[in-house]
Amino acid sequence: MRLLKTLSAVLTAVLLSTAADAQTTALRGARVIDGSGSAPIDNATIIIENGRITAIGSSVPLPSGATVVDYTGKTIIPGLISAHSHLGIQVALKSSPDHYTRELILKQLQQYETYGVTTVTSLGLNGPLFYELRAELHAGTVPGADIFGADRGIGVVNGAPPATIVNIGDNQLYRPTTPEAAREAVREMAARKTDLIKIWLDTFGGMLPVKVAPEVFQAVIDEAHRNNIRVAAHIYELEDAKAILRAGVDIIAHGVRDKPVDAEFIELMKARSVWYVATAVLDDTNFVFADNPAWMKEPFFQKAAHPGLLTLFNDPAWQEKTKASPGAAKARASLAMN
Repeated sequence: MRLLKTLSAVLTAVLLSTAADAQTTALRGARVIDGSGSAPIDNATIIIENGRITAIGSSVPLPSGATVVDYTGKTIIPGLISAHSHLGIQVALKSSPDHYTRELILKQLQQYETYGVTTVTSLGLNGPLFYELRAELHAGTVPGADIFGADRGIGVVNGAPPATIVNIGDNQLYRPTTPEAAREAVREMAARKTDLIKIWLDTFGGMLPVKVAPEVFQAVIDEAHRNNIRVAAHIYELEDAKAILRAGVDIIAHGVRDKPVDAEFIELMKARSVWYVATAVLDDTNFVFADNPAWMKEPFFQKAAHPGLLTLFNDPAWQEKTKASPGAAKARASLAMN
C-alpha cells in the first residue's frame, strides 16, 4: 500500500491534467521501477481509479471507459524522499521568522510533490505550526509532500546555526548552555512527539567562535535515546563527526568536508549502522548558479526557481563576483571532498 501511495503521489500532476473529468485513467507503455528491488516492468500499464493506483503490470486489462495516456519511452518511479530539508525559512535569498507560515510551507510542499518528492524531513528550525501541518499531511487532508521533522533542534549561543545567516524566531531553536538545559529541551521536544532531534556541531568554516560543548551534545543524545528518539548531527569536520559518533549519534546529516574520512570513522559508522546524509547540494548552491550550467535554461529549473533568483542568476556582475569569491572557492573544495 505504501508503494502504491508513493507512486500515486508522483503521478499527481499527470492526473490533474489527464483525469480531471475521468474516474479511471490508464497509463500505458512506461517502464516502471517499483522500489521493491524487483526487476523493472517494461511496457507497463498503471490503472488509477478515483485518484489511487489499483493495478500495475505488463498485462493489466483496461477497465471499460478508462482514459488512456501513452507513456511510451518514459520511466515511472516511486516518490523520492528528501532526508535533509528545511521548511518555511527562506524565500529567494532572505530568511525570516515571518516565512514560517501555513501558506508558504504548504506551497513549498506542493512544489516538492510536483517535482516527485513525496516525503520531506524538515531537519530542525521548526515552529509550533509544524505539528499541526504534520498531522494534516500524514492524514492526507491537505495537498503536498508528507513531512517528518526534528522540532527546533539544538544550537549554541553565539554559534551555529548563525543568526546572521539563518534568521528565525525564538520558538524555532534551542541554544542550551548546560547539560541539564539540553536535557530539558529534549524532554520538551519529546513531549511534542518529535520524529528526530537535531544538533548543529560546526563553526561554519571558522566563522563562528564556539561549538556545542561535548557535555551538552552527550546530554542531548543520552536524553533523546532515553525517549527512543534518534539524533542527527550537522557536521563539517572529520574530528567533530568522530566525536559525535562516539557519543552515540544516529545520523550524520552532512558530509565530512575538511579531509578524507579514515578507517576509524568508517568503523564508528558501521558499529551502530549510522545513517549518512551527504547533503552535497549545500556547497553546490554556493557557486553552481554563477557557473550558469545548461540545465538552468531548462523548463524543469525555470518553473521552480523564484523570479527574484532568476533575475539575480542572470546578472553577469553577480556571476563574476560570486565565482571570484573566497566562499565559492571553499564551497568547490568542500563539494569535491564530500
